[in-house]
Amino acid sequence: MADQPEEVQRLVEAIKALEAIEDDVEAARAATAVLDAWPNYHAQLRELRQSRVLSLRAQGKTWAQIAEEALGGVHPTRAQQIAQGKRGTKRPKPEEG
Repeated sequence: MADQPEEVQRLVEAIKALEAIEDDVEAARAATAVLDAWPNYHAQLRELRQSRVLSLRAQGKTWAQIAEEALGGVHPTRAQQIAQGKRGTKRPKPEEG
């Protein structure tokens, strides 16, 4: 996790802090509060990523450069989709059992 940006590390630490709540009721309440707020934060994060990708493109970066440097090596076509505000396909839920 040391190679992750500080902000990502803090988010992971916040989740670990929720896990560390000893009281089951309080832990469940806290997790519910985060999950209830998550849709708004998720949308904000997608918009932030899209605006930064567009900014990089306006700076003259190629889709391949943006895909590799800013998006962790996704396909350049995915970088274009992000710039257009398109969502990725949803992954199937893992089988329970």
